[in-house]
Amino acid sequence: MVMLDEADHDHEPEAPLDMLENYFSAHGWSYDRHDDEISASVKGSWTEYELRALWREEDGVLQFLAFPDVKVAEHARAAVYETIGLANEQLWLGHFEMWSSSGILLYRHAAVVDQTEEEATLSLNAAQVLVETAIDECERFYPVFQFVLWGGKSPRDAIAAALIETQGEA
Repeated sequence: MVMLDEADHDHEPEAPLDMLENYFSAHGWSYDRHDDEISASVKGSWTEYELRALWREEDGVLQFLAFPDVKVAEHARAAVYETIGLANEQLWLGHFEMWSSSGILLYRHAAVVDQTEEEATLSLNAAQVLVETAIDECERFYPVFQFVLWGGKSPRDAIAAALIETQGEA
């Protein structure tokens, strides 16, 4: 991912969804914005991710979700729940979860946003961390979930196989 800097964008903090809209636009990502929500599509190495941010003004919370286009069949949910638990142990920010009603896998992070009496604002740096962390974690763990769902690996074996740290350059 390309990080933006102040040369790419006026880096004054903005309203949370305004900042994300500008961030998505600066990256050339297609996005839709409605009321207190914005969503974008981003092509990753493994799949296309849907990014969605929801603003709860009354709480001053910006919820950020990334959907890695994985839907889990009923018979595989126990293994995926175990995989989610193991994956979440590896994360510093956010977490994976699966919606029980639909089997949709997602990454979620909620951020408390700075608020003054006039407005809530999100900095460019905070927007970058929110977006890039979601994409990076989805990219890192997508193979893990695929190994469990399609490769027949146990959650522990999938984590071990997918998260091997490489040394040097090839």
